[in-house]
Amino acid sequence: MDDSALVRRLVTTALQADAEISVVGVAVNGRDGVEQVKALDPDLVVLDIEMPEMDGLTALDRIREDRPRLPVIMFSTLTARGARQTLDALGRGASDYLAKPSGAGSLGASIAAVRDELVPKIKALVGARRVAGLPSARPAPVTQPVRRRLVRTAPDALLIGCSTGGPDALAQVLSQLPAAFGLPIAVVQHMPPVFTGMLAQRLDGVSALRVREAAEGDVMEPGQVLVAPGDRHLRLRRVGAKVSVRLTEEPPENFCRPAVDVLFRSALEVYGGNVIAVILTGMGQDGLRGTEALAARGAQVLAQDQASSVVWGMPGAVVGAGLANEVLALPAIPARLRGLAEG
Repeated sequence: MDDSALVRRLVTTALQADAEISVVGVAVNGRDGVEQVKALDPDLVVLDIEMPEMDGLTALDRIREDRPRLPVIMFSTLTARGARQTLDALGRGASDYLAKPSGAGSLGASIAAVRDELVPKIKALVGARRVAGLPSARPAPVTQPVRRRLVRTAPDALLIGCSTGGPDALAQVLSQLPAAFGLPIAVVQHMPPVFTGMLAQRLDGVSALRVREAAEGDVMEPGQVLVAPGDRHLRLRRVGAKVSVRLTEEPPENFCRPAVDVLFRSALEVYGGNVIAVILTGMGQDGLRGTEALAARGAQVLAQDQASSVVWGMPGAVVGAGLANEVLALPAIPARLRGLAEG
């Protein structure tokens, strides 16, 4: 649902090009959209934030009253205002978001850009919902941990990777860690520029830890969380006795920049296997190869379970490869981290 005829046409054309997707309704404003959701019972909603009569945030609240588990993807502008509104929407229960095309280039290029980003999100979210809703569905079997030597000393750092559903998952985890948490923390959340800075501010507001967007040369310190900035890889490097941040514009990995794999590989060079690696909810397999390298050196690997994940792509890949020492529901992760941090 969107108040712009051009955007409605763009999104509809992009989705109808996929044989597995049917557009069952197109709304011109939030009020119309809420009524269509009730009448048409769709599998997923794409919702603009700024609309007349009823804005997207209000429409999301109304939809959630009747359909608390219906996947909703927010359509947002790449601006500070758009980032703030998108994070508000994610906090209110939106499943994911998509940045609107910048306007540069042809209509065909814009349609292709929306199709390439939106279609995989739709399939991942609808697929996850259908699996969870099947009467016979059960949590995926947990692969037994690989028999390998674990580092038994107190870890040197905590590394977290996430994507779809990550902002809310991060808020739940970080809000339960004390100010005296003894490890430095580095986070890769797949998000564009501006959004990651806003995310860091919000996480700082709900956590006793110091949370901020990473900058070149930042030092990893206990009780501090550094969030990789959008469109930059976050690497760790040792400078004397300290470990600092290096931000790079190297090519994307796993179609992502920042990428979890980049952070994890660099952490291996600095800390060896003496880290805790956590893979939270997210689409795709970013983090799998980096986790594999860390696990081979004895790192402790935690993965979020399927039932509590918005999309079980990233943690599911780690579990399926037998790399996770523990597969935990999201609410159980903070307490486990507190225990592991003490060695």
